[in-house]
Amino acid sequence: MVSDVNESTLPAGNPGSFRRPTLPSSPAEITNTMTHYYRGELARMTGWRDRIDRTTNWAITVCAALLSVSLSTPSSHHGVVIFAMLLVTLLLLIEARRYRFFDVYRARIRQMERYYFAQVLSPEAELHPDWASAIAASLRVPRFLISYREALQRRLRRNYCWMYFILLLAWALKISTPKLQADGTPAIQVQSWAHFADNATLGPVPGWLVLLAVTLFYAAILYGSLHREPDEGELAYGEVHV
Repeated sequence: MVSDVNESTLPAGNPGSFRRPTLPSSPAEITNTMTHYYRGELARMTGWRDRIDRTTNWAITVCAALLSVSLSTPSSHHGVVIFAMLLVTLLLLIEARRYRFFDVYRARIRQMERYYFAQVLSPEAELHPDWASAIAASLRVPRFLISYREALQRRLRRNYCWMYFILLLAWALKISTPKLQADGTPAIQVQSWAHFADNATLGPVPGWLVLLAVTLFYAAILYGSLHREPDEGELAYGEVHV
């Protein structure tokens, strides 16, 4: 087998080991290295952002498709909307995982933009002279910067809370409007809470238990949408963020 290793990179005394790679030393070499590294990190960040947007698009498609199935005919069961809630939740969990990876590369990009490229364009007093140390530490030992729970809350606040809200309205409309139900009851709306709970029955599961489960589920959605961490940095209101 022909070796791809250049013999000039092997020391004469120890042919089994490689020499340490030559590091950039001049300002021009450092600038060139930073430019290429920035492009590489930007490409990775863009790739993960595309995955996040793709998951959101899937969730919107699921909502639109299942809502059209549920509300288009009285024979469609209200469980279709609940099934849509479960699918959207699954996509939210997937998107939160992807967001954690995206956040790592985004943080590196913002470090370089804030402390390097911004200084090149308009030099100011250096507030964090060791800004490159954070990037170096992340490259040596990559770690997530936010927890899975925080990633869930961020994506929930940005997009998914509105999908859940639309699904809740559609579900409430489905179980409270006899015209959207298969029995064809002539009443315009439900006449009592007992009738409302009876319409919420899901197979062998009684309606009151379904109502309780949906209430608790949306209480968690509401908490996740309104709760904010005490220090969000660039994610605070008014900053450019995703």
